[in-house]
Amino acid sequence: MSNLVLEQDQHWMMRALEQAYQAIDADEVPVGAVIVREHAIIGAASNQRETLHDPTAHAEMLAITQAAASIDDWRLEATTLYVTLEPCVMCAGAILQARIPRVVYGAVDPKGGGVTSLFELLTDHRLNHRCDVTSGVLAERCGQILSEFFASKRAMGKK
Repeated sequence: MSNLVLEQDQHWMMRALEQAYQAIDADEVPVGAVIVREHAIIGAASNQRETLHDPTAHAEMLAITQAAASIDDWRLEATTLYVTLEPCVMCAGAILQARIPRVVYGAVDPKGGGVTSLFELLTDHRLNHRCDVTSGVLAERCGQILSEFFASKRAMGKK
């Protein structure tokens, strides 16, 4: 990976982290996502499951919906999704359905990851669409925000 691509990935991952920090303010699990097309964000969201009382309100799902609305097309070709945590199986499925060609994520999710940890949906050769995947971008920062959030919840005696 070239230095320029790494710098760009880090820049956009910082924007996804901004979304994750907004989730903390809403007492949501701090995961953030942005979708970039032609050097501009066309979708940005954080987890909103508690706020919306919706189990599908993951950051990736909401960002995909925003991005599709912003370009008036469900096909998110020529985009990159940046997300602070490895997408789950549900989100990986939505990424494939949206035809997003590239996914960049920060922290791995060993208990629920659908990209590399538990499953490898985005690169499965049996499917008609596959993504280029870059993992580990700002992984320490992306993981730290989650660790701190859950540590504070445990300290308060919450799930």
